[in-house]
Amino acid sequence: MQSIPKNSQSEEELWLICPICKQPNPAGTLHCHHCWGAALHSVKPVTTEELTEITRRRQAYLKRLQVFKIAAVSIVAPLMLFSVVFFSLYLFTDMVSPPPVTLSSSPLPGEWTMFHRDLGHSGSIGPIGTPPEGKLKWFFSTGAAIHSSPAVVDGIVYIGSKDYKLYALDADTGAKRWEFPTGSWVESSPTVANGVVYFGSNDSRLYALDAQTGEKLWHFKTRYPVKSSPAVTDGIVYIGGTDGHIYALDAVTGAKLWDYETRGWIISSPAVANGIVYAGSTDGSFYAWHALSGRFRLRFKPWAAISSSPAVSNEVIYFNSGDGYLYAIDGKARNWPGEHRLRGNWLQFYAFRLAPPPPPISGFLWRLELGKLSYSSPAIAGDTVYTSSDNKLYSVDIENEEIRWVFSAEGDIRSSPAVANNTIYVGSDDGRLYAVDATSGKKIWGFLTEGKITSSPALAGGTVYVGSHDGNVYAIE
Repeated sequence: MQSIPKNSQSEEELWLICPICKQPNPAGTLHCHHCWGAALHSVKPVTTEELTEITRRRQAYLKRLQVFKIAAVSIVAPLMLFSVVFFSLYLFTDMVSPPPVTLSSSPLPGEWTMFHRDLGHSGSIGPIGTPPEGKLKWFFSTGAAIHSSPAVVDGIVYIGSKDYKLYALDADTGAKRWEFPTGSWVESSPTVANGVVYFGSNDSRLYALDAQTGEKLWHFKTRYPVKSSPAVTDGIVYIGGTDGHIYALDAVTGAKLWDYETRGWIISSPAVANGIVYAGSTDGSFYAWHALSGRFRLRFKPWAAISSSPAVSNEVIYFNSGDGYLYAIDGKARNWPGEHRLRGNWLQFYAFRLAPPPPPISGFLWRLELGKLSYSSPAIAGDTVYTSSDNKLYSVDIENEEIRWVFSAEGDIRSSPAVANNTIYVGSDDGRLYAVDATSGKKIWGFLTEGKITSSPALAGGTVYVGSHDGNVYAIE
């Protein structure tokens, strides 16, 4: 603030303090001489003595304000910097909250506990005794077509039917243990964990039943049908819905822990590995989330609807896209900030040679063209991925990223392959369950049913179990 002019020391002289810049002006001044002419006609005059006191208080206030600003900058700036760094590390790295790598669950030897057997959806199992030879052991008739894939645990086969029911059957005889009615088709494949069987229904519910008695423990309601098959580990149930959401639920109570909305149906059955949940969506994207918090990690866009469920080998994820490609992506990858918004512009600038080529899409490792359409999910055994497109079953060398052999069925293959004892088992729309030699790709045997087989086979105790659109569950030895 300016000092009082020397010629204004008379106590009788009056001053007008500008309400804008707080500078003194001689009484009678119409507009402030210091701040572009602020009007002073309504300002109350003060004496020179009062002006001196006001000036002293003003200078003291400005000093306090300066100290406060310095202190605020010294404290707030580091806090802001810390917050930016913390949330950047939290959102875009695993340094602050890494995925819980101990989050896992393995079926007991000889059990097939969920769709494609385990949390990583390997679709493979160790030796199962004498390999099936294609002979009927038993069959059980439901009231409608079967798309659901069986789970086999503790000598019981669990499978859903389009007759609105889930069945529990004796694995040795096919005798019915119990049945549970729902409000619509049961296309979801059941998962059994800790004495509870979990499955979805087209009545928009996920059910939890006592595995021995079929008594309902709880259900969780979504907006639309639940066709996805659940994955269960460490007290959490993961399930996709045709309402576009992936859900994480408390396995004991059914309470929602978190959810994430995509822009399409989630028919894909989630896989869980390395503390991360993976699933595809019909919005043309493949997603990854932190298993405990649901924090988004990756959105990978093949630009084709994904109904295939992922299969995990170490830290690499394999899945089929609807346009007939097999993809391999890095399971630990994350999107960089604004990747999908900026990539299109980057490509345009690159096309006009105004920018360097953009980096590969986050997570992309390789892809392999198989055919025109692909609905099934890949299986993994050792260094090989087994998958299908159109009417063909493929053996793909993971290391060389190339096809080893191709087996052709007489109808499209929408069933997902299962692997045991160096044999691949897969169903076809031609109504057959095929056994194919994993080394040569030659047919070992075929078992004919009276309907399409879109159910994926399960293996346990030297027997292969599968459902058919003829309404029967088959046990083949």
